[in-house]
Amino acid sequence: MPQVASAIEALPAAAVAALRKLGGDLATARKRRKQSLRAWAVRLDVSVPTLMKMEKGDAAVSIGVYATALWIIGRHEVLGAVADPKEDVAALENEISAAAQRHRRSGGAHHA
Repeated sequence: MPQVASAIEALPAAAVAALRKLGGDLATARKRRKQSLRAWAVRLDVSVPTLMKMEKGDAAVSIGVYATALWIIGRHEVLGAVADPKEDVAALENEISAAAQRHRRSGGAHHA
């Protein structure tokens, strides 16, 4: 799996920070529920060391483990909304720019 390892090493700093925050927030959620590492590891079907890596925001931990942890705390629905096309401002800006270029090429004719 050299490609996976290089992809993890090439993570942008902002992505690393986001994963660390997510892992830390999941650790806080576990602790607030007064659940041991072992109990959550069993629920996640992972080893305690893997859970500890997840709580540190380790990018090598499967997204499925993060998704299950979100499910445990009742926040799994946010994962499906993370890349919602309605929130993709860069794509919207590209579409607007392309529409404006088409409009200019057509001479700005107004069709009703």
